Amino acid sequence: MGSEWKEVTLGEVANIDTGFPFKSKDYRSYGNMKVIRGKNISEGFIRWGNDAMYWDFDLNKLIQYHNHMGDIVIGMDGSKIGKNRAQLLSSDIPSLLAQRVCRVRALNEFSIQKFLWQIINSTPFENYIRLIQTGTSIPHISLKQISKFTFKLPPLTEQKAIAHILGTLDEKIELNRRMNATLEQMAQALFKSWFVDFDPVIDKALAAGNPIPEPLQKRAEKRKALGDKRKPLPENIQKLFPDAFEFCEELDKWVPKGWEGKTLDELVFLIGGGTPKTSINEYWNGNIPWFSVVDAPNDSDVFVIDTEKKITQLGVENSSTKILRKGTTIISARGTVGKCALVGTPMAMNQSCYGVQGKHGGSDFFVYYAIRENISNLQQRGHGSVFNTITRDTFKSIKLAYGNDSICNAFDGQAMTFFEKIKNNLFQNQGLTNIRNTLLPKLISGEIRIPEAKTILQEEANLDIAAEETTAYKH
Repeated sequence: MGSEWKEVTLGEVANIDTGFPFKSKDYRSYGNMKVIRGKNISEGFIRWGNDAMYWDFDLNKLIQYHNHMGDIVIGMDGSKIGKNRAQLLSSDIPSLLAQRVCRVRALNEFSIQKFLWQIINSTPFENYIRLIQTGTSIPHISLKQISKFTFKLPPLTEQKAIAHILGTLDEKIELNRRMNATLEQMAQALFKSWFVDFDPVIDKALAAGNPIPEPLQKRAEKRKALGDKRKPLPENIQKLFPDAFEFCEELDKWVPKGWEGKTLDELVFLIGGGTPKTSINEYWNGNIPWFSVVDAPNDSDVFVIDTEKKITQLGVENSSTKILRKGTTIISARGTVGKCALVGTPMAMNQSCYGVQGKHGGSDFFVYYAIRENISNLQQRGHGSVFNTITRDTFKSIKLAYGNDSICNAFDGQAMTFFEKIKNNLFQNQGLTNIRNTLLPKLISGEIRIPEAKTILQEEANLDIAAEETTAYKH
C-alpha cells in the first residue's frame, strides 16, 4: 500500500550532477557535440535553435558530461526556475551538459528513470524549488537543495505502472506541443511571405510582366522555380495586393506600390499595467490572471492562458492595471525585454509590460507578428543603466512597410485557423496536466490503484492505455 512506501530524498535514489564549466570561447556555431545550457531547457522539452556547439577531437575527456536518452535536466537559475525541466529524447542526443544545469539519473536498483521524471515534472517539486530558491534579481538553486527533495518511493513494479499510466498523458501533451510548433511556423511563414518577402506582389508582378527590383530578384527566381506548387491566393485576397514595386525613401528599400513607411507607434496603441499593493490580501488570490514575464509562453505556444499569480476585481480597481481583452499582444518591456504573448483569456498584467492593440481595430495576429518581427530592433533601442527598458518612444523609432487595413484583416482571416488550433491544444494540455497532477499524488499515496487510474484517463481524457513497455531507461 502507498502508506507503507518508504519516504526518500531524490539524492538517495539518483545520481545528481551538474555540467562542465564551458567558457564562451569554447562554443562554436559548428562542432561535433551540441551543449545543453539553461537557456535550452523549456517546460517539458529541450528547445534547440542557434545551438552552442563544442568541437574537440577527444570527447572522451568529457565522458562524464555526455548525456543519455532519458536523462532528466533541470535549469538551476532564471525567472522560470522550477518550471524549466525536461527528459531528454533521442533527438537531444548526442549532447554535453553545461554548468548550472542539473542532471538526474536513477540508481536502477532503487528507481526507474521514467518514474523519477513523473516526480520531477510535478507540482510538488515545482513548489519545493520555488520555496527554497535564493537570489532576488536572478533566482537560483543548488544541487544539494535539489537532492533533498522528498517523496514516497513505491516498489519498482509500481513505479513502472505509474510511469506508464502518466506517460500516456505526457505523450499526448508532447504531441499537442509539436503540433503547435508546426502550426505557429505556418502562421509565421504566412506573415513573412506577405509582409517581409512580398510574395503576393512578386507573383502578380511576374504574371503582369512588370519589372522586379534587383534586391527582390532572388526571391522572384525562387517563386518562379516553384512552378505549379506556387499556389495562388483566393481572388478576393489577390486583389488587395498591387502588381508592382516602388522605392520608399523613408524606409530606404523597395516596397509594394502604394505601401508606405509607418512607425509601430502609428499602427498600435500601448496599454500600461500595474501591481496591486501586495500588503493588502483582498487584492490577491482572486480569479483574474495577472501576467508577469515568468508567465510568457514559448514562441510556438503563442498564447498565455493562465498565470502564476491572480488578483481580485478589487485589486484591479485600486491599481493602475487593466483587464486586457483576448487577442491583445503583451510584450515585456523592462529587464527581460521582448517576451511576447497573445492574451488567450482576459487578464491583467504588471507594469513591466505593455499591452499592444491595433489602432484600427482587429488585425490582432498582424500586430503580434509585427511586434515579434521587430523584437531585436526593440531590444537594441532599449535603454537604462540597470535594466534594459523599452518605452513608448522606442515604438516611434521602428518603421515597417504597411499596405492597408484590408490586407492586415485578410491576414488575420487566413491565420485564424492556425491560431485557434494552437489555443485549443493549449487548453487541452492544461486539462491533461491538471489530470496528471491530480493522479500522481493519489497513485503514490495508494488512494487510487492502477485500474482506477486507467478508467479516469479513458473517461476524462479520452485516452486508452496501451500495454506496458517491458523496458525502462537504464544507464
